[in-house]
Amino acid sequence: MVMKCTPVCLVALALLGSLCDAQWGGALHKPSKPKYQKPSPPVRQEPKQVPHDPQQSKQTFEKPLTWTYPEDPKPETQPEVPFELRHPVPAATVAVMCREKDAHVEVKKDMFGIGQFINPADLTLGACGAVAEDTGAQVLIFEAELHDCGSILTMTEESLIYTFTLNYDPQPVGGSNVVRTSKAAVIVECHYPRKHNVSSLPLDPHWIPFSAVKVAEEFLYFTLKLMTDDWQYERPSYQYFLGDLINVEATVKQYFHIPLRVYVDNCVATLAPELNSNPRYAFIENHGCLVDARLTGSASKFMARTAENKLQFQLEAFRFQGADSGLLYITCHLKATSTAYAIDTEHRACSYISGWKEAAGADAACGSCESGGFGSSGTSSGVSGSFGSGGGSTSLSTPGRKSRDVSQTEIFEWEGDVTLGPIPINEKVIA
Repeated sequence: MVMKCTPVCLVALALLGSLCDAQWGGALHKPSKPKYQKPSPPVRQEPKQVPHDPQQSKQTFEKPLTWTYPEDPKPETQPEVPFELRHPVPAATVAVMCREKDAHVEVKKDMFGIGQFINPADLTLGACGAVAEDTGAQVLIFEAELHDCGSILTMTEESLIYTFTLNYDPQPVGGSNVVRTSKAAVIVECHYPRKHNVSSLPLDPHWIPFSAVKVAEEFLYFTLKLMTDDWQYERPSYQYFLGDLINVEATVKQYFHIPLRVYVDNCVATLAPELNSNPRYAFIENHGCLVDARLTGSASKFMARTAENKLQFQLEAFRFQGADSGLLYITCHLKATSTAYAIDTEHRACSYISGWKEAAGADAACGSCESGGFGSSGTSSGVSGSFGSGGGSTSLSTPGRKSRDVSQTEIFEWEGDVTLGPIPINEKVIA
């Protein structure tokens, strides 16, 4: 115990001696002023007190603000442009001629009618290509036997129909993938009657062939149309006034026949579509004599022939006395014969123009028009048969065939009856 306390006592005495030396040394000399100023102790800053409910105020300006957000742009008003969308119409660029053994097809290189020529290699008739090209007319020519080039044969009660397909498959030109026309397929048909007679008109055999006395049903249609003043179009209106010239065109559609010439054998005007109604006025009679000008001094006449299957005449408009309706029905009996036969007293178109004149120039055939006699009652003695009825241009689907004595030279002749009307005839207003 005495040994452990000895070091502690020694340390305490050493500290006490050092303190005494310091006190005595300060009394003898004053310590020098330090060269640097002792920094002042830092001042403790109190943290700011943030108010729990801060107050906000709206900023105001002495002058109002003039800036605003820009408005959305408004679309410009488009001017009125005279524009009409042109819709494509079918182009008449394909024609076919059906011959005895083959079909002859012609196609314009501007097949779509847009001014863009097609590549001939892109067009085939079935699997057959063009056999020729008309560079002047820009036309491709195809010829195919009736049983070749993928044709399809169908039969109806009346016809044999050979159907071809004209295929157009455009290919890109110049290595690009751009084409300016689309694929197309055009159906080409050739119709042949199953029942018909085969005759050789130039031959006159000593024996009478069976075909000379056989009557066959064939495709033949008669029509009557009202035409415009220039004879170019069918007249859209049936309205006429007294003194007007009514332009009438008679036609025969011959289809597969030999070339035919049409005649207006007789015509009667009535107030009703019935032929035997009264009053009635026969203005063409006696096998093609237009007697209206001879009876009334009118300007009615046949026009000069422009085509064998057409015959045009002018009838000066009139009204029946005492009839208030002013309606007219025109019923005509039409005939057609081969153009190989000459115009005669039963096949003619005669007008009275300071004498009788024939529409084709065969005036000698009109000699019996004056001797035929003109009935005062206006009843046509030359009109026979049952006449059809109906308004407008009427077609006759089953025309008749006239019988003749086979011991004489036979003229192949077809007949039909057509009614045109009603045609209103109004009186002209005098100011």
